Amino acid sequence: MNRQAQAAVLFLVGGALLHAGTTSLYLRYVKAGLQPLLLAAGAVLIVTAAATFWYELRRARAARKHPGGGEAHDEDDEHEDGHVHREPRISWLLVLPLFALILVAPPALGSYSAVRSGTALQQPLAYPALPSGDPVRLGLVDYAGRAAYGHGRSLGGRKVEITGFVALDRTGTPYLVRMALNCCAADAQPVKIGLTGKLPPVLQPDSWLDVTGTYTAKRTKDPVNGGIIPYLDVIQAKPVATPSDPYDESWNS
Repeated sequence: MNRQAQAAVLFLVGGALLHAGTTSLYLRYVKAGLQPLLLAAGAVLIVTAAATFWYELRRARAARKHPGGGEAHDEDDEHEDGHVHREPRISWLLVLPLFALILVAPPALGSYSAVRSGTALQQPLAYPALPSGDPVRLGLVDYAGRAAYGHGRSLGGRKVEITGFVALDRTGTPYLVRMALNCCAADAQPVKIGLTGKLPPVLQPDSWLDVTGTYTAKRTKDPVNGGIIPYLDVIQAKPVATPSDPYDESWNS
């Protein structure tokens, strides 16, 4: 892989980052707040690729004008005996992650990861006032914190509306789950709430539901790590499409 090829790979990687950062694709990898950094990284790679290509083009022109001159030979590219030193061919394997980024959009983490990981629910530092509306729209992590640690007092008996995906444990107990992020999908951890009340007759793992319900004091311990799993008394549940941002970032907001 010569420098021109390296510049081409840098340009493609930068272009892929810009493409992901200007669409919802980047939300499969990192939290929304990192979008500016992702775009900046893509721009830097493209500028670096352009500078590398320009340098190599100028160097090649100088070599043609002065054959055998000092600029025609680069100590980094040749051995002392005059033979060309080439980078190992295995370096082309660096292109494979690029094709994966461009051609394959990974699915968001779902029920398989959720039932094998303990709930990551943490006690909130405060309980902000609820927004207006009836039912009131809440993030799953927000409701779980109010229900588990605030014992529902901050909910004031109001109906809540929550969106998440379905996970079933080994006993068939249904949970509504969102994966919470610190920074990226690699550190995503599940936050779960149990479902009771008027449930759909058939619940498919990884299907997304928009659930309306009320607080209930029922709770259980996560069989994986013993964490608190609060419940929601379901009044209505309807299937919805997977949201553009499947992760919940309010965990550490």
